[in-house]
Amino acid sequence: MLPPPFVRRLVLTPLLFVLTLLIIVVFPVAYPVAFALGRDRRRVARLLWFALAWGTRESAAVLECGWLWCRRRTRDDRHYDIIRRYVAGLYSVAQRRLGLRVEIEGDAETATTGGDRPLIVLSRHAGPGDALLLVHHLLTDYRRRPRVVMKAQLQLDPCIDIAANRMPNVFVSPGGRAIGDIGRLAAGLGPRDALVIFPEGGNFTPERRRRAIRRLTRLRRADEAERAARMRNLMPPRPGGVLAALDSAPTADVVFVAHIGLDDMTTVGDIWRRVPLTGVVHAHWWRIPAEDVPADRDARTDWLYTQWERADAWISANRAPAPK
Repeated sequence: MLPPPFVRRLVLTPLLFVLTLLIIVVFPVAYPVAFALGRDRRRVARLLWFALAWGTRESAAVLECGWLWCRRRTRDDRHYDIIRRYVAGLYSVAQRRLGLRVEIEGDAETATTGGDRPLIVLSRHAGPGDALLLVHHLLTDYRRRPRVVMKAQLQLDPCIDIAANRMPNVFVSPGGRAIGDIGRLAAGLGPRDALVIFPEGGNFTPERRRRAIRRLTRLRRADEAERAARMRNLMPPRPGGVLAALDSAPTADVVFVAHIGLDDMTTVGDIWRRVPLTGVVHAHWWRIPAEDVPADRDARTDWLYTQWERADAWISANRAPAPK
C-alpha cells in the first residue's frame, strides 16, 4: 500500500533533490574514470549521463510544478508542457547516450492526427520506458494530450506523483476496481485528447502470459484462453477497461500500437548487456474509426482479440533474432 500523498511528497521530493545533487557532484570525477576503464565501464559512463539527465530534468519539472502551485494553478494545462519538456529531454539523451532509435511504421501521423476526434490508444506493454516513448510521441510529434491508465506504484516517482495527479489520469492498484474510473476518464475526452490504456495490465513476461492463460481457463472463458495460447508475443487483453472506455467515448477512434526492440530487456542484467542499444525500436500504429467499432459488448471483446492477434502476427513477422 502506498503512503499518503503528503508523506510521499514530504519524503521523496527532498530525496530526489539530494540524489540529483549527489550525481552532479560525483559526475565530473566518475564520468572520465568510467569512460577510460574499458568497454563495460563505458556502459557505466553512458548510464551516468542518463542518470544526470533524469535527475536534473525531473528536479526541474518538480520545481515548475511547485511554481504553478504557488500561483494556484494546479489544474493548469501548462502541466502538459512540463511533461512534454521532461519526456522530450529524456528521449533526446537516450538517443545521444544510449543509442535509442525509434521507427514508427504504418501511417502513424494519420493514426493520431487525422481529424479532431478523441482517441483511445491501446498499446502492448513490454520493456523499460515504452510508456514514456508513447507519451513522448503523442505529446511532441502529434500534439495530443494523453490521459494515461497507469500503475499506482508510479506515484513513488515525484514528477509523476505531482504532475500526473493534477491532470486527468487513472492510477490502478493490484486488485483495485479501476473500470469505473476509466469510464469517467474516457467520458471527458476532448477532440485533442488521447486515452492511453495497456490492455495486458502490465509488462509482458512469459510467466505472466502463462498465468493469464490459466486465469482465463479457471474463469471458463475457453475461447479466449485458446486464442491467447496462440499468441506467443502478447498477454491476452483484459477487456474490462477497454469496454468501459468505448462505452463512455462512443465518438473516439481507436489506435493500436505494437512494438518490438525493448521486449528483451526485462531485468537489470538485460539492460546492462543491451547498452548501448544496437537495434532499432520498431513500432506499428493503426487506427480504426469509431463507426467501425462493433456496438455489441461480446462483439467488441472478439474485435479486441482480433486486433491483438494482428499485433501478435506483426511482432512475429518483424522480430529480430535475439542477440547472442
